[in-house]
Amino acid sequence: MLNNVIFILGGLKLIGALYAITIIFSVPLGILFALGEISRRRTLSKLIQTYTWIFRGTPLLLQLFFAYYGLPVFGIVLSPFAAACITFVINYAAYFCEIFRGSILGIGPGQYEAAKVLGMSYAQTMWRIVLPQAMITALPPLSNEGISLIKDVSLVSVISMHDILRNAREVFAREFTITPFIICGIIYLALSTIVVLLFKKLEKKVNF
Repeated sequence: MLNNVIFILGGLKLIGALYAITIIFSVPLGILFALGEISRRRTLSKLIQTYTWIFRGTPLLLQLFFAYYGLPVFGIVLSPFAAACITFVINYAAYFCEIFRGSILGIGPGQYEAAKVLGMSYAQTMWRIVLPQAMITALPPLSNEGISLIKDVSLVSVISMHDILRNAREVFAREFTITPFIICGIIYLALSTIVVLLFKKLEKKVNF
């Protein structure tokens, strides 16, 4: 029993690495894409709209399959981990883009007018006035995406990566008991709870 638990927990390393990489890269990308989408440059805005339409409108699993099995057709061969990282970063950046776009557009026009009176440029207005407020209002939807990411990481098992779900399935196939899945469920609940608590603490800190 203990050996099975340790074996299943071995998948946590993969979850932690993929989760961290996705958050570190997709959040800044989401902010940049949001700024591009609301910019007056119509070509840039349309390109980003098309990008979010594609990546929010197709299953993450399909995108993962394309990155790992489809790109080699074009001569691009990625390791399972690289394919997973690229897919998750691009996919979640699309969702974060829409979250930040909504938060930025929710900032009242008075904030822009006040910044203009103070002589701030557009970049200064965004960096000093708009984005800090938009980050606060974006926290609740970001929390939801953070929980979704924990669960979505289990998809990497389809490209032969050993996360906790794949490890649980291997124990199940070997011993024909549902105990590994119960352990797996408890681990996912614990991870989701940690994410929720972290975001609640963050929201409390910024007095949301």
